[in-house]
Amino acid sequence: MTTTLSGKVALVTGASRGIGAAIAKRLAAEGAAVAITYVNGKAKADEVVESIKSSGGKAVALQADSGDPAAIKSAVDQTAETLKRLDIIVNNAGIAVLKPIDQFAIEDFDRMVAINIRGVFAGAQAAARYMDKGGRIITIGSTNADRMPFVGGSVYAMTKAAVAGLTRGLARDLGPRGITVNAIQPGPVDTDLNPAEGEFAGMIKGLTALGRYAHVSEVAGFTAYLASDEAGYITGACLTIDGGFAA
Repeated sequence: MTTTLSGKVALVTGASRGIGAAIAKRLAAEGAAVAITYVNGKAKADEVVESIKSSGGKAVALQADSGDPAAIKSAVDQTAETLKRLDIIVNNAGIAVLKPIDQFAIEDFDRMVAINIRGVFAGAQAAARYMDKGGRIITIGSTNADRMPFVGGSVYAMTKAAVAGLTRGLARDLGPRGITVNAIQPGPVDTDLNPAEGEFAGMIKGLTALGRYAHVSEVAGFTAYLASDEAGYITGACLTIDGGFAA
């Protein structure tokens, strides 16, 4: 087990499965104590926690809806109280509703904004209050902030473009305190919600230069790097990991 994050505490939102679960496990493997949030998937969240513990790590699961700013603040507070500090937050929770604009319900619009934008702000704001020099705020955005090549993704792309703007602004706000703020912008990633052999996978693979989906471990590894001391001079960056999707 490597220890690049030994002594650090991280909170990963929406980490009961997929990219979030992979990130939580990787940060723990690097030596961090990890808290994860979930909404309804308690059993899955518990599996992530047990996986980390069985490998010698420390982890806790907290129920929190990223669409509720009070719940996110509470999760941050609980992390700092339970694990005694907070050095890293990974704003991973997000949703995607893909529909042509003339079919898009305002309720779906509001929910996406609440989770994908307001939830990121609430998490960053609450976490920054606990962070000292060397703190890391990392958000999982999307390459769709820069390129949306198919019908129905306009609102999703808007929310991820907002995350990119927020990342750059927060980097300025928190830079004087030695806290870095960055966004990772994945392209297609093989998860249960977006499988590499799914209905639209052929079309999506054709849009990438490498002709494949990413593995969750690749996004997790990128996240671990940004959380490390080696990435201390990277801030305000929106870093794409998309197999050439936006090339």
